[in-house]
Amino acid sequence: MGSSPSTSDPEFLSPDAGFNPQPPPVRRPRPSWAYAPATYVLVGINCLVFLVMVARGVSVWSPTPEQLLHFGADHAGAVLQNGEWVRIVTAMFVHVGILHLATNMWCLWNLGLLAEPLMGSVGVLAVYILTGAAGNLLSTLYNWLWPIHEAGVVSFPVGAGASGAVFGIAGALIILLKSERLPVPPVELRRLRKSVIYFAAINLVLGLSISFGTHVIGSGLQIDNMAHLGGFTCGLIFAAPMVPRLGSPKALFVRRLRIAAGMVVGILVLFGFYIAHIPPQG
Repeated sequence: MGSSPSTSDPEFLSPDAGFNPQPPPVRRPRPSWAYAPATYVLVGINCLVFLVMVARGVSVWSPTPEQLLHFGADHAGAVLQNGEWVRIVTAMFVHVGILHLATNMWCLWNLGLLAEPLMGSVGVLAVYILTGAAGNLLSTLYNWLWPIHEAGVVSFPVGAGASGAVFGIAGALIILLKSERLPVPPVELRRLRKSVIYFAAINLVLGLSISFGTHVIGSGLQIDNMAHLGGFTCGLIFAAPMVPRLGSPKALFVRRLRIAAGMVVGILVLFGFYIAHIPPQG
């Protein structure tokens, strides 16, 4: 003999029984910096260094070469004659005035927000440091081979800024945005990649044009094109063995990132060793 269902059974509760399932927990939105912490950290360090410089009496608009050197700017003589190799890294956090800082940080912020989902936070930090170092090494080599001659005195220009690292991030993006693993419509990928290519090409040509004009008229802005070229080339090399974090298994991404970082570190060590053994040019 069958039994009738009880009103206490959940399957047979009447509509007016007051049964309300618990709503799913509301996920709190993550702050914007949490999606790209490395980018924000790098921008913050650059800005902090500049604030410390200003607090120590450095001009906001036009620091002197001596002031820049005091805070770690690049200098071929200091690196190769005095052994101050740390400048290869510290120079990428020193800027020649607030306009220089603002333009570099704007580019770093935009490219970093695009790069970090593809490279991860560790990848962005690695590509910034390694490509920035590559740019400063190439700049050091160029200035060592072709120093400034004035009134019979040989001197070297002072180099500073994050632009070599910024070009490095752009170079890496150009490679990674071509990956077929990315879960992004091909049309959108092509648009993003073209934007990065145009950014790199326009700024390289602009830098070369400004330097040429400065050389012709004997005064004007000094653009460290070798740092730009070195950083950009290193960015391409860094990304060549990588796969993007999006759309790739985590183990594969981590392995390829380690390979990329190890390969570039090896190249930079060998390049630095080569530069260190070039005799001074007079």
